[in-house]
Amino acid sequence: MTKPASPSTYHKTRLGRIMHGDSLALLKKMKGDSVDLIMTSPPFGLVRKKEYGNVDASEYLDWFRPFAEQAKRVLTDTGSFVIDIGGAWNPGTPTRSLYHFKLLIMLCEEYGFHLAQDFYWWNPSKLPTPAEWVTVRRIRVKDAINTVWWLSKTAWPKASNRRVLQPYSDSMVELLAKGYRAKKRPSGHDISEKFNTNNGASIPPNLIALPNTESNGAYQRYCEEHGLPHHPARYPAELPEYFIRMLTDPGDLVVDPFGGSCVTGEVAERLGRKWVCAEIMEEYLKGAVSRFPPINTVVAKTTPRPPSDANYYKVPRPGLLWNGSDGDALQADGGKTRPAGMKGRSKKAAGGAAAPEVVPLAALAAEAD
Repeated sequence: MTKPASPSTYHKTRLGRIMHGDSLALLKKMKGDSVDLIMTSPPFGLVRKKEYGNVDASEYLDWFRPFAEQAKRVLTDTGSFVIDIGGAWNPGTPTRSLYHFKLLIMLCEEYGFHLAQDFYWWNPSKLPTPAEWVTVRRIRVKDAINTVWWLSKTAWPKASNRRVLQPYSDSMVELLAKGYRAKKRPSGHDISEKFNTNNGASIPPNLIALPNTESNGAYQRYCEEHGLPHHPARYPAELPEYFIRMLTDPGDLVVDPFGGSCVTGEVAERLGRKWVCAEIMEEYLKGAVSRFPPINTVVAKTTPRPPSDANYYKVPRPGLLWNGSDGDALQADGGKTRPAGMKGRSKKAAGGAAAPEVVPLAALAAEAD
């Protein structure tokens, strides 16, 4: 893997540039109070090493500290720092690491960031991992959530949820058509006549439903045609677009210090924001340039998708299959003993019980960029 000593411009567009090199060195060279949004997905703190250079979860906070210091310095007072980060499992046991929560607390308590809001990216297409706990021993359910921390330098980052509205649900459309009697709900909420006003769209929740299933897009085709490696941890373009739309204006500066294949830059360019993406692995930048047509190329505008059932992701209510019977008795040891006859990779843990080789959450599904 090619790793330059200092960052240099790898590719330029009308509004931005891809930098090849150490993103920490790049941040240190940037002017203070100059960045409106840092939108990124750093390498996750996983148990199993990835080819793009993730750090062990136990060492993650110390690794991240210098990035936190520089992020705080370069952000404007109205700027935001959005981090998409996945979780991990502790080695040898079906228990979760707390590293991404510790990161959040460190950023707020040690570096003075404000938690503007916590978001949760639900990826409906995630596979049931880690397989040992979910599909073999069946003592955990599949994890399909990434946390997205929206942090800010001050308590008042610029933002507008009007930029990310979503269509009304069928039940809300029916309520607006039939009318609603203002009254106090059993929960204590006082629903006024204003609730019956049709504003054209709904304010979204902090749960973002986005599959990560693109397998035949222009970027993938370019990489395959030119024999280049795909970046294995890309997030879907709609994720950075959500925050770029909500938190920045055209002409603002967006920075992604862990650029990967530069999805953030592609979205920022399309939305008219200035941008900088940094990536230390040149192998991934060779494919990233395909996201940006020549400066003089006229890019056709995309047509928004009309609301339809195909654009919604549904979560079944618990209990749909419950029939009054619990079935088999629960394992007395909590699943510590591997079911007889199950094949797969395992190794002896202390005390002689079989323990699996831990598979991180993102091992079988695409992580975010």
